[in-house]
Amino acid sequence: MDESISMWIGRLKEGNSTAAQAVFQRYFDRLVGLARQKLKGVPGGMADEEDVALSAFDSFCRAAQKGRFPDLADRDGLLRLLLSMTARKAIDLRRHEKARPGIQEDEFFREAIGQTLDPELIAIFDEEFQRLLDLLADQDLESLAIAKMQGYKNKEIAERMDCSLRTVERQLQLIRLKWQAESSH
Repeated sequence: MDESISMWIGRLKEGNSTAAQAVFQRYFDRLVGLARQKLKGVPGGMADEEDVALSAFDSFCRAAQKGRFPDLADRDGLLRLLLSMTARKAIDLRRHEKARPGIQEDEFFREAIGQTLDPELIAIFDEEFQRLLDLLADQDLESLAIAKMQGYKNKEIAERMDCSLRTVERQLQLIRLKWQAESSH
């Protein structure tokens, strides 16, 4: 069975939709289960655990096709990566829904993914975050994105950047548009 998964991974990296479907069918229920667990207590919003799992799988497929996981070759690595990406998407949704105000980001991250992270996964996250920052091509937007990722509220960011709350909101919308445009490619 591991050989067929390794074969699927190779084909998926080449953009083969049949391989993507096979991987999706094999792991989707597990990803939904993890997302459900991580989203427990989050009020119903625009997204649910299936949306989180689908988003994580879509991000994985796009990144794999772009060659971002050259060392990924077996089911253990694939499962770890998919679970980590799903947990991260759940974290993002929890933050967006503001279901747990006041919890520290590092506590939240450890709770969602676990106490130890694979160094390769950390490098992947770091690389992706840097890539997203580079897309902004503007120091003020980069600073704003970093402050937001650090958990600062819009009002706090406006005070730190000595600008209006509306300016911060407009700049955040611009960041979202740039990142969404990139993700649709």
